Amino acid sequence: MQPWSHYLQLADAVIITDQQHRILDVNKKYEELTGYPRDYMVGLRANFLSSRLTPKKTYESMKAALSHRLGWSGVFVNRKRNQELWHTNITITPIPHLQDVFYVGVVRDLDDMPEGSYLSETRKVKLQNEILKVLAISCEIRDPHIEEHLHQVQIGTEKLLRAHNERMKLGLTEEYIHQIVNASIMHDIGKSGIPEGILYKPGKLNYYERHIMETHPLIGLEIVNKISNELEDDILDEDLKIAKHIIHYHHEKWDGSGYPAKLKSTDIPFEARVVSIVDVYDALTSRRAYKDAWSSDKAIQFLREQQGEAFEPELVESFLAMI
Repeated sequence: MQPWSHYLQLADAVIITDQQHRILDVNKKYEELTGYPRDYMVGLRANFLSSRLTPKKTYESMKAALSHRLGWSGVFVNRKRNQELWHTNITITPIPHLQDVFYVGVVRDLDDMPEGSYLSETRKVKLQNEILKVLAISCEIRDPHIEEHLHQVQIGTEKLLRAHNERMKLGLTEEYIHQIVNASIMHDIGKSGIPEGILYKPGKLNYYERHIMETHPLIGLEIVNKISNELEDDILDEDLKIAKHIIHYHHEKWDGSGYPAKLKSTDIPFEARVVSIVDVYDALTSRRAYKDAWSSDKAIQFLREQQGEAFEPELVESFLAMI
């Protein structure tokens, strides 16, 4: 009986290798998943299944850990015998035996997991950011300056969140910060439903034009609700929830005089309170066809004047300290 025999009784697929990464043994589950019989695999190097789609740094990380007889876990993209791609998570544990060591690899087939249950965090964040960016720009494509404005709002939102988090010791998580930053790009998608004659009118809007303009948060909310209902995707679910708060409430005011819901103070979602300050500052300091850019000093003075009226006082303090 081999010293590794009892490991082959595990319910997961198991592969046993030596220090040179040659296969010493596999269990029945591993045979079933790969399509190769045990007798064929024993003696081969474990990377014979490689598809060349696994990042080089994954192998480097694994080899570095195993060379120091440390455990390691990671994701490989291999090929089965029928040439199908095979996404696996493997945990490798070194087992000392006499003067030698063998490695036990416990393999889990990610392709057999329920749909959506596996996605790397890096890829998830990138997907979220890019999807929301495409949606936002698509909805506001009429404005040639919009991409720059959306980018600046995202940058400013992240800076303000981090500054306020540190100053007020809020303990905001990285995930929550990234979700707000991702969602901030969606804040004005409702303007896609506003007539251009109103949207780009030079000078002050009249009563009826202002009333129409103030419907854009509700239009934006309707757009995102439709997107959310059609996607039915957990990857974007939380980001879209936060995006709805920002879209719906970023024109609310701290004193309750904003629109469309007349919310006041902390009844306004935190993410909307943050984006409203960044959005106004960038809009004021940017030139548009219907307005000249304000100086930074003039925009800062406006924020000070609106502190406690349009904007949360503590957030304004954090913003002014930040810039």
